[in-house]
Amino acid sequence: MQQNRAIELRGVSVTYGRGSRAVTALTEVNLDIAPGESVALVGANGAGKSTLTHVLLGILPPTTGTVRVTGTSPRQALANGAVGAMLQDTGLMRQITVGELVQLVCHLYGRGAASPPQLLAEVGLADLVRRRATRLSGGQRQRLKLALALAGQPRLLMLDEPTAALDPQARQAFWVSLRQRMADGATVLFTTHLLEEAQQFADRIVVIRSGAVIADGSADSLVSRGRTSVVGFRADAIEPTALTARLDQIRAEPAVREVRVEDGRIVLETSDVDATLAAVYASGLRPRDVQIVRPSLTDAVLDLIREET
Repeated sequence: MQQNRAIELRGVSVTYGRGSRAVTALTEVNLDIAPGESVALVGANGAGKSTLTHVLLGILPPTTGTVRVTGTSPRQALANGAVGAMLQDTGLMRQITVGELVQLVCHLYGRGAASPPQLLAEVGLADLVRRRATRLSGGQRQRLKLALALAGQPRLLMLDEPTAALDPQARQAFWVSLRQRMADGATVLFTTHLLEEAQQFADRIVVIRSGAVIADGSADSLVSRGRTSVVGFRADAIEPTALTARLDQIRAEPAVREVRVEDGRIVLETSDVDATLAAVYASGLRPRDVQIVRPSLTDAVLDLIREET
């Protein structure tokens, strides 16, 4: 295993139970994340996202395979203070204020820990230091969990549905803070059902289905491997034989998947809009009233999740 990986998994599987009652939660997962990368983990409920997060945090040992986090075992990485985590099912201590809890966790990290006042200001809780943690709203609890995850100034952040309870304004503030951490070199792995969030803030998107990684790449690469774009336009009236010849020339462009005429409009399905438009002009047609419909990341991910194994 390479020492310069923030996360490295090889052949990781997790199985619960034995024999006929065995349930496989992860199957032969291989994953590399470089320092400084931001990676979104997406998939349907029950796909294995939380299980994978628990394996990376050392909460759940893999049945088979190897896991390295910042060059060591997950538990050692946590003990070293290299990892900060924000989980969905994390509880908060009772009978303690926001300020006391953040102060306590920063104190436990010792030297190198974040400054509690600065941390509270960063997550937008500076005005709630005297409020009991159990009396916070859902969004405020999420911000407090983020502060606790950041307390040790970790090099790696693992965030499970971090913005699920946040309103749009709080979500924007959350990512402003995370972007600064990323700019400073932190590695971020987060799970999310908000694909626009994954598209905007992740360098890579990992799609998991039924416990297996089925796609891994940038948002653009995932979109391009799925549905085609549609280019529609009108052209000046020409003799039918000449039109057929020009459409055949457009069909010869490798990116063009389909060519058809609908209600006087020429409709092209393509994997490369720019190359297709170049082919249209090269054919001699002069398009007008051009409309381009590109597939979305949501379309691409849903297609991947729905594909049969």
